[in-house]
Amino acid sequence: MRSRLLAYSVAALCVCQLSLVPLSWLLSVADAGISARSMISGEGIRWFFGRFAGFSASPFLVWLLLLSMAGGVFSRCGLAGLFGRRHAPLRYGERVAVLFSMLSFVLMCGVYAMLAFVPHAVLRGVTGELFPSPFASSLVPAVAFIIIVVSMVYGAVSGRFRRVSDICPALLSGISSAAPLFLLYVLITQLYHSIVFVFG
Repeated sequence: MRSRLLAYSVAALCVCQLSLVPLSWLLSVADAGISARSMISGEGIRWFFGRFAGFSASPFLVWLLLLSMAGGVFSRCGLAGLFGRRHAPLRYGERVAVLFSMLSFVLMCGVYAMLAFVPHAVLRGVTGELFPSPFASSLVPAVAFIIIVVSMVYGAVSGRFRRVSDICPALLSGISSAAPLFLLYVLITQLYHSIVFVFG
């Protein structure tokens, strides 16, 4: 079901993108009272090829990458499985791992809070506000980093991650699972910016 939905979504986005090309040309030459620029003009071709990578390289792409890595480690370390267990008691090793991961979570959140919420904190803006500020820009990466570290601590203490080489596949598994989102992201961003170019 997911693969079919992904295929339909990708096909729909590609059709919209391809349809926009002749539509932009028709609107640019027709006297329909709509101001439009053609994507197959010299300006349009230079714009599309020259800025293709720039439109995809946005903070959202970095956030998606970091959150997918965090999701992979969180799932592989075993923490995700604990939330699905309702009545099964935790083993001793799991209780110790939960304790250490909770301590690391509290410690990292405390440090991050001190960098952002105390008076004259370094992550506040020039005027002392949180939005916009370095705190606002780093919020999603910080959340992803905290999830990764807490998951690594749990995985190491519980025995899921016995070597450093066990962590890399966990990080990559999250990227692999989120691969369809990266594809949709690229197609959506290009379609959005193409519409802005044509009608902007």
